[in-house]
Amino acid sequence: MLCRMVVVNGRKKKAGLVPVYLNVYDLTPINGYAYWLGLGVYHSGVEVHGVEYGFGAHENSTTGIFEVEPKQCPGFTFRKSILIGRTDLNPDKVCTFMEKLAEGYSGNTYHLITKNCNHFCNDVCVQLTRRSIPSWVNRLARFGLFCNCVLPAELNETKVRQVRSKEEKIQEVKKLKSRSSRFPPSSSLSSSGSLNRSRRGARRRQCLPPTPPVMA
Repeated sequence: MLCRMVVVNGRKKKAGLVPVYLNVYDLTPINGYAYWLGLGVYHSGVEVHGVEYGFGAHENSTTGIFEVEPKQCPGFTFRKSILIGRTDLNPDKVCTFMEKLAEGYSGNTYHLITKNCNHFCNDVCVQLTRRSIPSWVNRLARFGLFCNCVLPAELNETKVRQVRSKEEKIQEVKKLKSRSSRFPPSSSLSSSGSLNRSRRGARRRQCLPPTPPVMA
C-alpha cells in the first residue's frame, strides 16, 4: 500500500505591506560619542503612513501622545530611522488605534524609568509589528539616568497635534453644544458664507486635534 505524502505549504503568512519606522533623536551632543558605546540619551517616535507619533510629559491629565512631520520633531536632533517591521493597518485604523492608546498615555503619567517616550514607541511597535525597538534606545532610562522627554515649548499647532482619547472628544463635543445653545444662529449670515465655512472645515480625517499649551 502506497502512502501518499501530502505537501503542505509551509510558507509563513505574508507580513503587512506598510512599513513602521522608529525615528531616533539625540537629546544631548554627548550622544555623538556615547552612541558608539551603545549608550546615549534619546527621544524616539514611531512613523507610519507618513506621520510620526511620540509621547511627552506635561502637567495635565490630557494625553501626551502627539504627531509631527517624520524626522522633524522640534527640540531634538534627528539621528537615524530604523525599520522595525510592517503592518496591515490602513491610515484610518492607525488613527483609531492611536486614539485608543491615548487613553493610557496622559501627559502627567510620564515616568522616566517606567513610562517614557521610548516605552511608548516600543508599545506601539509591538502592537503593530510584534517586534520591539532596539534595546540601546532606552538603555540609559533603565539605568535611571536623566532622560526627561518633556514636550518642547516651541511645539505649536502648526507642528504638533495632540492625540485625544474618545472620552476627551466626547467631553469637547458636549462643551461645544453647550456654548452653541447660548447663542442662537444669526439671520445675517448668508448661505454662501455658511457653505464656505463648511468647505474649509471639510478636511481629511485627523487623528489629532490642535494641542493646548504645553509646559516644558
